Amino acid sequence: MKPAWLKIRPPTVPQSYQSVRGTLNEKRLVTVCEEAKCPNINECWSTGTATFMVMGDTCTRGCRFCAVKTWKTGRPLDPMEPENVAQAVVEMKLDYVVITSVDRDDLPDQGAGHFAACIKAVKDKAPFCLIEVLIPDFRGDESCLKKMVDARPDVISHNIETTETLTPKVRDPRANYRQSLRVLENVKQMDSRIYTKSGIMVGLGETQKDVEQAMDDLREKGVQVLTIGQYLRPSQKQLEIREYVTPEQFEAYKKVALDKGFAFVASGPFVRSSYRAGELFLKHAIQPSGGKTK
Repeated sequence: MKPAWLKIRPPTVPQSYQSVRGTLNEKRLVTVCEEAKCPNINECWSTGTATFMVMGDTCTRGCRFCAVKTWKTGRPLDPMEPENVAQAVVEMKLDYVVITSVDRDDLPDQGAGHFAACIKAVKDKAPFCLIEVLIPDFRGDESCLKKMVDARPDVISHNIETTETLTPKVRDPRANYRQSLRVLENVKQMDSRIYTKSGIMVGLGETQKDVEQAMDDLREKGVQVLTIGQYLRPSQKQLEIREYVTPEQFEAYKKVALDKGFAFVASGPFVRSSYRAGELFLKHAIQPSGGKTK
């Protein structure tokens, strides 16, 4: 039985929720909110925002925590997707957008060029909108990563997902804890102006010592923003929950992480990579005088 603090809130503004759904359906856009069964979908859609997931709804990886559909090949890329994402950003009047993607190991450049085109389309149509991207590891291919960096998003996020010890059990065999750290490190080496961000799930059997080691590893690579959230089993197909972490423990993790030097930490049961509190912090950090600085 789930503890009392894991009660999911219904939509607070049904009209906004339906407006977001209508825009997404009209433009045939996919969101991680739906595909990954995010517990914050009601809150986010009610405030008129969503996290776009580009390159289709089918991932070529098979991580054992994830609800996104998986297969050896994904759907053909939609050439209109960059334009449709950008137009949705305009219609939803977003001043901060999060774009993520499935893994596309089946494509020659793993979809990096298409993803970059989505960033550029948003920058062209909504030049004052800040852009955060949550990217795959591209199997560590630096040429793919450079396409993302050259598109100049304001924030690049890549999740290590879990501790190093649990990585083989939790993530697809093609994913690797150290490889993910190198991705984050390489972003900073390619363009130190870009904010970097990562996230981990807890409740999978990790120890506090291992969580703190993950924090140290991320700080060593220059990561500035960290999210920590409760793993919630999407269906019976995914890994079982080993522990419901208490709000008090989340607060303790937050304090430890801030003491280690992260600029911002969002830590709580429902926190996910694109958590809105992190968005608000980054808005202020990137444009302290009220105007886009990059």
